[in-house]
Amino acid sequence: MSTDAEFADARHIPPIPPQPPRRPDPAVTPGPEGDPQTAVLRRIPAEPPVPAPGAPAAAHPVPPRPTVPPPAAGAQPPPRPDRAPGPPAPAAPAAPTPPPPAGRPAAFRDTAAFHLANSQKLWSDPRERGASSGTGTPPAPGSGPTGPASARPPQPPWPATAAPHRGVVPGVGAPAMLRHPSGRRPGPRLLGAVACLVLGIGLIGGAAAGSWLSDEADAAPATAAATFAKGRDVWHNTPADRLFPRTVNGLGVGPGGADRTWTRIAVAPDSGCGGAYDPKLAAALTRAGCTRLLRATYADATRTSVITVGAQITKTDQPGMRALNTRFSTKSLGTRTDLLPLPYAAKGTPAEDFGRAQRASWTVRILTDIPVVVYAVSGFADGRAVAEPQPAEEAVRPGATTAPAESGLGHDAKGLADRVGTDFRKAAGSPTQTTEASS
Repeated sequence: MSTDAEFADARHIPPIPPQPPRRPDPAVTPGPEGDPQTAVLRRIPAEPPVPAPGAPAAAHPVPPRPTVPPPAAGAQPPPRPDRAPGPPAPAAPAAPTPPPPAGRPAAFRDTAAFHLANSQKLWSDPRERGASSGTGTPPAPGSGPTGPASARPPQPPWPATAAPHRGVVPGVGAPAMLRHPSGRRPGPRLLGAVACLVLGIGLIGGAAAGSWLSDEADAAPATAAATFAKGRDVWHNTPADRLFPRTVNGLGVGPGGADRTWTRIAVAPDSGCGGAYDPKLAAALTRAGCTRLLRATYADATRTSVITVGAQITKTDQPGMRALNTRFSTKSLGTRTDLLPLPYAAKGTPAEDFGRAQRASWTVRILTDIPVVVYAVSGFADGRAVAEPQPAEEAVRPGATTAPAESGLGHDAKGLADRVGTDFRKAAGSPTQTTEASS
């Protein structure tokens, strides 16, 4: 944007003498000169001609500026004119002014004063100017119709909302809920259905609570008396395969920590205790009584040794079993060679030659948490006789050099007795492992 300073040159603009103020005629409506919101600009003289290339520049004499004497002391300055002064009168005839170059306006320039003078119509709303001036200025696009309501185009109506069905109550922010029509109460069928539903829920809840209570009762640890009573009935409540498994794996129970495997080759029918012990051992166990005797015979993996395992169900109570265990441990009844159990020699098996003379090692266990006496006796499967049998607890000691110790017959008797005693305890639900005296 150019300003007046670009054209204020002393060489081109003659001096402007001051003019006296002129008051407007009060009877005449003031024009733009009298409007305080309108600024009147002065004309700017045309630019001098541009000399042709190579032509000498023409000298334009510049007249001297008139000197204005300073105002006297106390004198009032001349009043400021209401408008800009007009073009000055030339002091001397000047050369004819050439026409302005193409592309430049001959009137007002793009000055700040020009924009200030025309800013009113630039910032005013066209509709307001049209209303104030009374002219029919068309409205701006998007401003909407301004004519009367009858002349406006009809607006499409809003889509009608479907009325809810009868018995449906519309809600805000929630799904519609059904309600009965006014004046109607639930019928007896509905009341009966609700009553059945409530009763069914109550029965299901009671059954669940009863099941939960029964599970809690089952999960509670059984008392010693209950376990002892249950152990008296395991012989006819438990399958034989659980009390005498078909295959028993003894991990690290053989000589030197070797693994042992025993296979069941015969199961004796349950019977009484007569003929199952030597006479002195039978007399020692008579005080406890005999309800039933269960027996089974095993062979090791090499079929070189055979072992008979038995379980006697006694008739005494828990204090009687503790007293019997104490008597065996204090009097060493389990280590005497004249108190041995007898083997079960099943015909047609590797143990058919297993008799009294073939007994090499044995052990007797008095269980105190259940009324059971467990024993085991081992020997050679080829029917060889053993002159001096050895208790299993002595044959398994490190450094033992006897025939039962070196052949592993002591380990066979002890390992199978431990396993069968554990199976009887599990069947009775015994929570702990009781330590008994053994021979």
